[in-house]
Amino acid sequence: MALLLFLLLAISIVSADEDAFIGVNIGTDLSDMPHPTQVVGLLKAQQIRHVRLYNADRGMLLALANTGIKVAISVPNDQLLGIGQSNSTAANWVSQNVVAHYPATNITTICIGSEVLTTLPNAARILVSALKFIHSALVASNLDRQIKVSTPLSSSLILDSFPPSQAFFNRSWNPVLVPMLSFLQSTGSSFMLNIYPYYDYMQSNGVIPLDYALFRPLPPNKEAVDANTLLHYSNVFDAMVDAAYFAMAYLNFTNIPVMVTESGWPSKGDSGEPDATSDNANTYNSNLIQHVLNKTGTPKHPGISVSTYIYELYNEDLKPGPLSEKNWGLFDSNGDPIYILHLIGSGSVLANDTTNQTYCAAKDGADEKMLQAALDWACGPGKVDCSLLLQGQPCYEPDTVAAHATYAFDTYYHQMGKGPGTCDFNGVATITTSNPSHGSCVFSGSVGKNGTFFNGTAPALNSTSADSHGQYLHSSASTSGIILIGLLSWYAVFL
Repeated sequence: MALLLFLLLAISIVSADEDAFIGVNIGTDLSDMPHPTQVVGLLKAQQIRHVRLYNADRGMLLALANTGIKVAISVPNDQLLGIGQSNSTAANWVSQNVVAHYPATNITTICIGSEVLTTLPNAARILVSALKFIHSALVASNLDRQIKVSTPLSSSLILDSFPPSQAFFNRSWNPVLVPMLSFLQSTGSSFMLNIYPYYDYMQSNGVIPLDYALFRPLPPNKEAVDANTLLHYSNVFDAMVDAAYFAMAYLNFTNIPVMVTESGWPSKGDSGEPDATSDNANTYNSNLIQHVLNKTGTPKHPGISVSTYIYELYNEDLKPGPLSEKNWGLFDSNGDPIYILHLIGSGSVLANDTTNQTYCAAKDGADEKMLQAALDWACGPGKVDCSLLLQGQPCYEPDTVAAHATYAFDTYYHQMGKGPGTCDFNGVATITTSNPSHGSCVFSGSVGKNGTFFNGTAPALNSTSADSHGQYLHSSASTSGIILIGLLSWYAVFL
């Protein structure tokens, strides 16, 4: 009976103040960081209306003024101690970084630190004080209703998170989490969580299927079932969000909405990271965006989507650590897409003007017999003129099935107006932004690059103000092993 009452309590409805949104994190660990006005130009071109900064850079805040873009700014971890120990320091920070820019710059959120409990545990004792001091400064400026205050946490704080109904927070942090949750509840703020299914998948030793991590559709018999609630979970993301709701309910907090402040998938990795690919990154982020914007919700809260910031806008080549750390971005420093998101029904968010320079190419490692069959189809029933592939013609070299298939695939793709499904060829083709043209063999989509960025007088980004996330890499990678204790047994259903 007690378990039933707890579950009824835990399934209470959580609602957010506005429709759920997709935002993007903007890190600055680039050797060629674009000027703030260039960054804003890219945001406008991509119809990105929500961004999260890892600091409160003056140049970015000025460039974002009068754009309507909603901005989450941050107190970096290295400033946390001062703010958490002094009300006046917090007031000065708000004066310089919020009051000086609002309302021209549409600041909606202040993030206090980044994964403080797991990356800077010595500062845990003053985390709640920092939240309260910043909030008090907003109250004094009559901005507390317009601007919310919270702190992004690592999902590794949630123990025994699979199945979600058994989840609870690491009890050693309860002296911090209970007053923090009380603060969030009293101020109408969200519980901020960083969720990285990529690391859960990598550290599960094959127990978690890749499709489950990537939001790919699963047949009902492959979905994970929570035995306590009988809820079916078809992806890691939803399971972690619901685990957060259950963990809060365990501490008697049932009406605080979850906001995901970081989630994504790397497009490139070291030899030990074979699933860090552009195709998987595309799949994950495309499915994530549609999952949020379609208001799918989670099994625990169907129809109530979770606002999510994708990690991240740019690839950051200066990040330390494995190759994957440098390759979470949607764009390179020139504003060119790393891959073209497969978005349907998401409006123009992250889909506007990215298909002008796209090509259709043979997938790396594709089966040669399947490639040959697809090539034969394209040059036959597909009505592609493959005469340029004949010996002595401009596209004969290199004389490989993959190279010839790429020419035929791309020609067909452009003949069909780059329509949905015209670059598949039974799974051996993929859309790319890399121009396959070589020598005198010029491909159909080879046109001059268009699109320019705005010129302006905003100060350049402070290159010494690295985001706090960058100081610690993805702490989820080093700490999420804790949550695997419950995960491995629960996911045995997949084996």
